[in-house]
Amino acid sequence: MDSRFIDVRVKGDSMWPTLGDGEIVRFEKINDNPVFVNSIVLFKHPFKKDFNLIKRISSINGEKVFLVGDNPDPNASEDSHNFGPIDIKDIFAVMLEITSNSSHLLSLELD
Repeated sequence: MDSRFIDVRVKGDSMWPTLGDGEIVRFEKINDNPVFVNSIVLFKHPFKKDFNLIKRISSINGEKVFLVGDNPDPNASEDSHNFGPIDIKDIFAVMLEITSNSSHLLSLELD
């Protein structure tokens, strides 16, 4: 697989109904490419070392990004409602597609 891409198996329901538990999602590393409101991104958790999350960009204010889960249950997602906006530099990939075929997977806890 091209090193620009990261395939991730979703764990948890914080992004339901868009992404379900167990689905495989392909992300593209962003390097210096811009990100946009409504993009689904992969980023470093601001307080938990070596822990990554998948969330949707709700708003961008300069170098700060507010990220939210898609699940309508307010208790279903650990996101910017809990830890506040994050630095845009902590986002390292943007979702391209939901796929079911992958030989290189990274499992992430979402909740």
